[in-house]
Amino acid sequence: MSVIISPSVLSCDFANVQRDVEMINNSEADWFHVDVMDGVFVPNISFGFPVIAAINKHAKKPLDVHIMIVNPDQFVEEFAKVGTAILTVHYEACTHLHRTIQLIKSHGMKAGVALNPHTNIELLEDVINELDLVLIMSVNPGFGGQKFIEGAIDKVRKLKALIERKNANVIIEVDGGVNLETGARLVEAGADALVAGSFVFNSSNPAQTIADLKAL
Repeated sequence: MSVIISPSVLSCDFANVQRDVEMINNSEADWFHVDVMDGVFVPNISFGFPVIAAINKHAKKPLDVHIMIVNPDQFVEEFAKVGTAILTVHYEACTHLHRTIQLIKSHGMKAGVALNPHTNIELLEDVINELDLVLIMSVNPGFGGQKFIEGAIDKVRKLKALIERKNANVIIEVDGGVNLETGARLVEAGADALVAGSFVFNSSNPAQTIADLKAL
């Protein structure tokens, strides 16, 4: 199976969102990665439900929504209403993670859990069979364009081993500092999906850059 590519619309041109959504529609990308930040869990604020709904109106591929917010449970239903296909919450933001996962699934979405760079893979052992996706953060969450954290490669290997040991059916996604060089190493380590933002949208030909990542 070829790697799943999920371009991050946080890096798109906000004055031309529809144009960039159409570019992703017509590219070899598989998903739209949508980062939601509240300025509390992470030191930045991004877009809310009206923008996600607007993206979904034009998107022809699933919305892969990554929420970097406190108290995620209170917004799960709203994310479902605006068209989210995969909802990924942060391990660090969930006091009752199993309950949050069940809540996401009860609204018809696939459930993902994101881990910050300092969070250990082993903490997912008791919920790995409940998950559809694990998102490894290879930068500290909150801003695009950061330098890749090398420890993410080994983390992907450890997660792959946990998934195989538990006989789980889980997609390994990586977000942060992804380019052709780091992407190739992540795929080799066992990553199934790559999120790329500035690498795609700052390139001279974003659709070709997506194709190059897809070919890894």
